[in-house]
Amino acid sequence: MTDSYAETIAKALATEGGHLSIGRGGFSLHYEAGWLSGYDCETVKAAAIAAGLPVIDSRMVDLGKVADLAVPGPMIAVGKPADLPPWRALSYAPLAAVAEAYARAGAEVRNVPGCGGGEAAA
Repeated sequence: MTDSYAETIAKALATEGGHLSIGRGGFSLHYEAGWLSGYDCETVKAAAIAAGLPVIDSRMVDLGKVADLAVPGPMIAVGKPADLPPWRALSYAPLAAVAEAYARAGAEVRNVPGCGGGEAAA
């Protein structure tokens, strides 16, 4: 694992809902009550996948589809309990529910059970 991200990835792995999201504006590595953002997407993505951390990479998805998911959709519950469904904007949903929505839109989803078995999902 890349040393520059190893500690933060370990924190994310230890946090329920911890994950890496990658979009057109860079990456966000979510853990505990915080996150690490940056632009070294391929390096952190490779390290996260190798460590078994859930990854959602939406860079190849149509921007309109991403906006349709992100704006009215829920946020991922990271280190806190998810809200009860139905999930809407400003609510917190389980990682798997949000990852599945992104996978259906064509995002690459890794290390999320039920979303392609760890492989890219479409």
